[in-house]
Amino acid sequence: MEAQNMEVAALVKKISGLHAAIAKLPSLSPSPAVDALFTELVTACVPPSPIDVTKLAPDAQRMREELIRLCSDAEGHLEAHYSDMLAAFDNPLDHLGLFPYYSNYINLSKLEHDLLVRYVPNLTTPSRVAFVGSGPLPFSSLVLASRHLPDTAFDNYDRCADANDRARKLVRADTDLNARMSFHTADVANLTGDELGKYDVVFLAALVGMAAEDKAKVVAHLGRHMADGAALVVRSAHGARGFLYPIVDLEDIRRGGFDVLAVYHPDDEVINSVIIARKVDAHANGAHQSGHAADARGAVPVVSPPCKCCKMEAADAMQKREEMATKELSI
Repeated sequence: MEAQNMEVAALVKKISGLHAAIAKLPSLSPSPAVDALFTELVTACVPPSPIDVTKLAPDAQRMREELIRLCSDAEGHLEAHYSDMLAAFDNPLDHLGLFPYYSNYINLSKLEHDLLVRYVPNLTTPSRVAFVGSGPLPFSSLVLASRHLPDTAFDNYDRCADANDRARKLVRADTDLNARMSFHTADVANLTGDELGKYDVVFLAALVGMAAEDKAKVVAHLGRHMADGAALVVRSAHGARGFLYPIVDLEDIRRGGFDVLAVYHPDDEVINSVIIARKVDAHANGAHQSGHAADARGAVPVVSPPCKCCKMEAADAMQKREEMATKELSI
């Protein structure tokens, strides 16, 4: 335990020093100095760590929250820079590999699709999905639409009109994606059931609602307006990666009206954890539905990293949920 405490203290000290250096930068636009500091930050946060960032001392917690905001700003500048660079080509989609973290999006999108297929099999081929917080470089939607969901329509939402203008330029030369992908300037908090109720799957980007209470409000709003049975894919973080992105509380997702089906914590270059949830059927019998949700909560498979043991755990959890559902129907 003492060794772990020393490891955590050393990590917090290192991250605090990087935060101080990043906070002093005159600009967060891509530059050798900016790139070097954020590369060092990511390198420090990626390895497995015993740290629980939600239990940091108040000063360290404030540092973490500020660091996440700085990371968000830097990510926005980086994506805008590369979006403009790609837009200069006749067909921007032929040059996506120029973005230094493109492979991360390929791996993350494959992970999300594989988890959806596994835990929400009735939505293997959704007709329409929404991506909330798509940004100026909507790699997730581009990869999902082109590699995994070739017949699905994608509605991308971002509060920034400039981000959406940039994103539209990227698909202008691709007849298929230009027809299937639309971009909307809107705050998800203002979307109603008429809009959110038409989606089979909603993806929630990691930086939508950076503060825990804001994320909880977004999830609750989605829970009020998404269709019963629709899937929600939430990006979160785990361990030291919680210095880079917000950590989503599973209880906030459940309180929002969703059953949490699976949680995946990567241990490779993919930074974000992935949470798969499904909107609870509001029209089901109250007592039975409530009981099912409670039992499902105790059987959420946490998969990290993928291994035979984890697969067995996930299969056992799925079987328990199915057995419980069968018992409820027989009551």
